[in-house]
Amino acid sequence: MNFFWRKKEFWIIFATKFITMIKSMTGYGKAEQIYLTKKIVVEIKTLNSKQLDLSVKLPQEIRPQELDYRNLISSALQRGKIDVVVSITDTNVEQNTHIEKEVIASYLKQVKEISEEYNIPQSSDLAMLLFKMPGIFVTPEQEYDETFLEKVKETLLSAITTTDDFRQKEGEILKKDLLKRKDLIMQYLGEVAPYEQNRHENIKNKLIKNLTELTASGQYDENRFEQELIFYLEKLDITEEKVRLEKHCSYFDETIDEEGAGKKLGFIAQEMGREINTLGSKANDADIQRIVVNMKDELEKIKEQLFNIL
Repeated sequence: MNFFWRKKEFWIIFATKFITMIKSMTGYGKAEQIYLTKKIVVEIKTLNSKQLDLSVKLPQEIRPQELDYRNLISSALQRGKIDVVVSITDTNVEQNTHIEKEVIASYLKQVKEISEEYNIPQSSDLAMLLFKMPGIFVTPEQEYDETFLEKVKETLLSAITTTDDFRQKEGEILKKDLLKRKDLIMQYLGEVAPYEQNRHENIKNKLIKNLTELTASGQYDENRFEQELIFYLEKLDITEEKVRLEKHCSYFDETIDEEGAGKKLGFIAQEMGREINTLGSKANDADIQRIVVNMKDELEKIKEQLFNIL
């Protein structure tokens, strides 16, 4: 391959792999061109997958180039279930599949001999019968030179670029949705504060009521009660969880445009989930529990979308 194509190949891989932009694993790209009498078509379809699952279908004549094509595709598109189909057809009808007349003549002679020997009536649609016999249609073997193989790679690179553009556009849509849901979690977190202010007083009143009901005289050691109350409230304090959840959301913002951010965002979402769950288990308040349920709902939607992020 000449220097020009090596340089172009490098820049396409660089553009698809190293430019920091969130991308979807779902994509589609198609490219075609005609060189002399040959029409080259490359079609790429990609879906989400934890690893690279690459399928490449090539005409038999260019099968020796498969490893080179696989390396090119995997370097550029990185991950996902990727199906690539390369087809080559001849625009010159005379060069396409031939009908072997000698083979048909041989079949016809044998059919007539068998019909006469065994007194079998010949079919009224003998042509259809003959065209179903093996060896009637023959496709001439093709030999492609280096220039043609470069044209195939050029078409493949073009299809890869189109697929990557598709992934970027899908990624931008996913990014907006992810950030919207992350912002909703932060909004719900802000709604916790009003209920939290009354929460300590409610807990204190509830404990006093329970103590009064459990003691015959309704009297208790107020100093000891205050100590126990402080210990109890410290166990139920959610300040740390709120701070950590806020930091995780901020880290989510910082990471979303990193190269190959999908897995990393998944880890951050797991940490967000831990803080939300702990916040819910400590809440001891129906209103805060309702807010936690809303946060969990948005986080699940984030996790679902992250399965499709590269």
